[in-house]
Amino acid sequence: MRVSSRSQWWRRHGSDADAASPDSATDGSDAAPGLSVGLPKAPAISSQEPSEHDLDQFVQWIWAEGGTEATVDGPPDDRADEPVGESRKTLEEQYDMSSLDDALQQLLAIEGATGAAIVDYGSGMALAQGGNPSFDLGIAAAGNSNVVRAKLATMRDLGVTDEIDDILITLSSQYHLINVLNTTSANGLFIYLVLNRAAANLALARHKLKGIAAQIEV
Repeated sequence: MRVSSRSQWWRRHGSDADAASPDSATDGSDAAPGLSVGLPKAPAISSQEPSEHDLDQFVQWIWAEGGTEATVDGPPDDRADEPVGESRKTLEEQYDMSSLDDALQQLLAIEGATGAAIVDYGSGMALAQGGNPSFDLGIAAAGNSNVVRAKLATMRDLGVTDEIDDILITLSSQYHLINVLNTTSANGLFIYLVLNRAAANLALARHKLKGIAAQIEV
């Protein structure tokens, strides 16, 4: 609640006005300068340092003199009932999406890149995707999730404990690169990058892809 300048006046003069007798308040002979405007006597406050309740009472008195009901300034806080956890989660989700979008733009900036997606291979869902590789990236994300899961399952069956660096699929006109993210902050994801074979430098693209993959956090 904002306290008006009248409340500031009351802080300076209220105790003196309260201490004055009814007679002195009536004739105004001992009143401080500026008190002879005919205002009724403020509610008596016993404490030298006014409490919040006293200030509220004084503001109600001022508004009552003007014929207006006192109200709390400012719009109601719609977030008062919002759980802190949900608010924090929303901020974290927004940060995650911003991080993925930034990574996606870096992927599409690689020479020869025509499409890219960041995929959750557990569900097959693309968390972020972009570009125009002449086919549906959503379907490609789901299909290549099967490839990653199958390869991981085969490695477990073979007892291979190494991590997958990348998987390269070479087509007549394209390179399809799959980089599995192995960091704790991005576990369960992979990057799917489509390159135009005639325009891309495969070695350089793999190097840049590895650098971008190391920066992704979810």
